[in-house]
Amino acid sequence: QVQLVESGGGLVQPGGSLRLSCVGSRNFFSPNIMGWFRQAPGKSRELVATISSSDTINYADSVKGRFTISRDTGKDTFYLQMNSLRPEDTAVYFCTVDEQRFGLFRTYWGQGTQVTVSS
Repeated sequence: QVQLVESGGGLVQPGGSLRLSCVGSRNFFSPNIMGWFRQAPGKSRELVATISSSDTINYADSVKGRFTISRDTGKDTFYLQMNSLRPEDTAVYFCTVDEQRFGLFRTYWGQGTQVTVSS
């Protein structure tokens, strides 16, 4: 069991930047996958980016070249750096961790943090 707490959301102008953080209540077991999802009103939840404990990284096509996911190695914290933000990036952003223990993966979710991109 691990609790995730997100921070860093807010209101920014188009072209601006935000850095989201996700902090776990303990260090994550390995192997694991850390990631960010987002959900806009009336739309389904969308996978934004993932990073594994072996540092394999994947991005959604819509954010490639603009967003960067990273982690503190061996710790309980990871980040999403968002640059060149667009109005269509407006959503609630959720962090998630899939960690393996006793041969099984368990999935945990943060509470979500609002990101609004608007003039």
